[in-house]
Amino acid sequence: MTSPIEESVGVARRCWINFKKESTFALYTPFVVCLASGTLNIDTFRHYIAQDVHFLKAFVQGYEAAEVCTDDDDAKVGISELRKNIVNELKMHDAVLEEWGFDLVKECTINPATAKYTDFLLATASGKVEGVKAAKLATPFEKTKLAAYTLGAMTPCMRLYAYIGKELQVFLEGEKNHPYEKWIDSYASEGFQASALQTEDLLDKLSVTLTGEELDIIEKLYHQAMKLEIQFFLAQPLVQKAIIPLSKDHNPAEQRLTIFSDFDLTCTIVDSSAILAEIAIITAPKSDQNQPENQISRMSLADLKNAWGDLSKQYTEEYEQCIEKMLLTEKAEKFDYGRLCRTVEQLSDFEKRANSRIIESGVLKGLNLEDIKRAGQQLILQDGCTDFFQSIIRNENLNADIHVLSYCWCGDLIRSSFSSGGIDGLDIHANELMFQESLSTGEIVKKVESPIDKVQAFSKILMNCRNDKKNLTVYIGDSVGDLLCLLEADVGIVLGSSSSLWRVGNHFGVSFVPLFPGVVQKQKMYAVSDSSSWTGLSGVLYTASSWAEIHAFVLGS
Repeated sequence: MTSPIEESVGVARRCWINFKKESTFALYTPFVVCLASGTLNIDTFRHYIAQDVHFLKAFVQGYEAAEVCTDDDDAKVGISELRKNIVNELKMHDAVLEEWGFDLVKECTINPATAKYTDFLLATASGKVEGVKAAKLATPFEKTKLAAYTLGAMTPCMRLYAYIGKELQVFLEGEKNHPYEKWIDSYASEGFQASALQTEDLLDKLSVTLTGEELDIIEKLYHQAMKLEIQFFLAQPLVQKAIIPLSKDHNPAEQRLTIFSDFDLTCTIVDSSAILAEIAIITAPKSDQNQPENQISRMSLADLKNAWGDLSKQYTEEYEQCIEKMLLTEKAEKFDYGRLCRTVEQLSDFEKRANSRIIESGVLKGLNLEDIKRAGQQLILQDGCTDFFQSIIRNENLNADIHVLSYCWCGDLIRSSFSSGGIDGLDIHANELMFQESLSTGEIVKKVESPIDKVQAFSKILMNCRNDKKNLTVYIGDSVGDLLCLLEADVGIVLGSSSSLWRVGNHFGVSFVPLFPGVVQKQKMYAVSDSSSWTGLSGVLYTASSWAEIHAFVLGS
């Protein structure tokens, strides 16, 4: 297992970063969302506390085993302190359960999800690690290695609870009677945060002498523990309805889930125009190189570099001027979609002029279709993007469509990019390069050039859907060019941090709400009105930090 994180980072931190997706999935479980909103049924919470007793007892045994195995005196002291903290937490749980009148013998019957984690932890602590040959603990090194493996299975749970506690603490602000304030405060507290950090430090300390292969085993144990923790949260029996995942209450017979996404810098790391420019420059003839008479005439390498440089500079300068001009209008006191649409027409005119300059310059002449397709296959997509689309396509229980709306000059580049990732079920709506015998003529078949074109394509797609099913629409985008579609969709999700998008949106009364707090607020409303009311043109857009967050919200783990 190769890690993208620098080797100088400790194994605990490296694992947390590598498996950040799992922490997001845990945060977006219905149990955690309902708890954060304060609407979690008390019986569900009691069941959770009863199950957590089994977790904590296994933790005590895990710490005991690790303490016995390590020969480092400081590590022994640290592990002993952590074990005592868990014992105190168990006493607190017992007192709460007795206060509620619980029959501890009856109510603490372990459920399968809890048993999977406790069995996994205790097996690891006893030396039964999957894929590792059992060794006699004859040497201090072998014992220390087992202690490290044991902490590798425990550390993610400590860090995950510390993370969830901090994430949920914000929902206590302004709340006088949040029913789960004590639970949230306990895991957000400096004491628990210190315990999580201490566990990570001990894991790093015990892992110093391990080989690369042994560190890989710790990563696998860490990942497995994270996945089992998610399953533990998902196994908690909810009495009330939860609004997530969005697809949970989706009835394929009556409803259609329609996902729309931008491409450049929403799905990709690099803008597709830069990819096409790179292909043009790499394959351009040198000034002293004769070109075949029967092929499309191309600019020389030097001229092409200068042309691309001038076009790029002009686009950037005029785009910024266009945005500033849009902001000269009077600031809206409340969301004003009509005036926003009229103002965005300025940006649409600018984008069309920019495309005309590209065609007239001839910089796209002579590109080989196979070169474009190969570039698409090598195009790096945002982390989690491929997984999200694949999960939708492979889910036979979803009646879902995916549409990609893009300004990209070449739809073949987009199709090749997704196809290389095993995603072939997307509908691509983009411009197309014209070809003669696999070489581009420099002309563009104009289909989606501007924000107005995008929103018209969005509306047309929905109009062409059969009327026998209700559409639930999600649009994912990152720029001002996506703004109208984001607002038209039932759920508009902004990925990234485009300052121009925020400035224009705020100017016309658009509110930007972080996705998780937005979901928690919706859960509160759902508890009162039994309606989640995801509707378009509300003037509210949700901001997400990653595709994993979008995945967790729409599909769950």
